[in-house]
Amino acid sequence: MVEGVPLLPHLAKALKATRCRHLTYLTTSFDKAFTVNGFGNWFRDRCNEAGIPNGYSAHGLRKASATRLADRGATPYQLMAWFGWTTLREPECYTRAANNKKLARSAGALISGTGSGKL
Repeated sequence: MVEGVPLLPHLAKALKATRCRHLTYLTTSFDKAFTVNGFGNWFRDRCNEAGIPNGYSAHGLRKASATRLADRGATPYQLMAWFGWTTLREPECYTRAANNKKLARSAGALISGTGSGKL
């Protein structure tokens, strides 16, 4: 566990199997921690090697994860804790979008007569 965030079992197993000498598990070829841009570039290079088309990124994975959690009912404060955000600005974007999806489905059920419109 790092700063109160539990490690998911698969990640904990993978980290335990490494022979890392750093607090940072992914390091540059110079054995240093990545900068934000440096990691993004490194990740894109790995995507290219795997044949993954442009348009996919490390940030995109983070965004997809936040979207998925919000769609499953995570609160803004849960998202803040999980992703390390310090203000409500980011998590509220994700929870607002998730709530809008639910409201649209509910309205659609009312219009089509297939449901009560209750969430």
